[in-house]
Amino acid sequence: MADKPKSASRKVKDKWKEKSWFKIYAPEMFNSIELGETPALNPDELRERITEATVQDLTGDFSKMHIKLRFKASQVKGNEIHTQFIGHDLTNDYVRRLTRRKRTKTEHVIDAQTKDGFSIRLKPMIVTERRIQSSQETSIRNISTSVVRGKVSGMLLSEVVKSIVSGDLAKDIANSTKIIIPMKKVEIRRSEIISFPPEGFVAPVTESAQPVSAAPAGESSVAEGAVVAQAQDVGHEHEVAKSNEPAEEEIAPEEIMRDDVKKG
Repeated sequence: MADKPKSASRKVKDKWKEKSWFKIYAPEMFNSIELGETPALNPDELRERITEATVQDLTGDFSKMHIKLRFKASQVKGNEIHTQFIGHDLTNDYVRRLTRRKRTKTEHVIDAQTKDGFSIRLKPMIVTERRIQSSQETSIRNISTSVVRGKVSGMLLSEVVKSIVSGDLAKDIANSTKIIIPMKKVEIRRSEIISFPPEGFVAPVTESAQPVSAAPAGESSVAEGAVVAQAQDVGHEHEVAKSNEPAEEEIAPEEIMRDDVKKG
């Protein structure tokens, strides 16, 4: 009887069982929240692996479920994968809901550089209340480009991401372009990190930005300032009211003389 081939007698190794599980963590700007787990045979396979998550997954804010964030593996420590932000996108169904008949959707691409040396590409989406002419679209693009570059150049990357997620950057665009025509909706539809800071780049010294899920830095001081301002306004109103009160009626000299004559 012929012997069985050696290949048939060999046991097939299950590569899946040989893989190890690695936990993926968001950047510090999102409080290093755990994003999930991924298997790999060795850490080298995890280099530059991309993970997606919605803002709702990170912050629990249901109203931000249409914002998808992209993270790339930047460092592997043991069984932990630490990531960095590389861009975001809006879901297609959310974008379709914003686009209606008799409206104009204006989109364009803006390249800007943050204060800490990141080059970021932003794509605003501006939806007007009614149809507009091409010349108005050009004006809107020019204004929004100037606003975005001016804002981004004075912020760290973490602050830019926070302004995108919160909608503050879109509000700045809307407030600057509403002089042309009323806006129905303004969104930063997409962002992408196109280059990282060069080696040896030293970012300007500034206060570290708070995580997206945390309260903005300086909130208490702003509130205290508002209370002081309100107190000053109340005091000012009191002074104005006091100054507007009718003064005591002055008696004319002729009336005094008439009273003396009557008494005499």
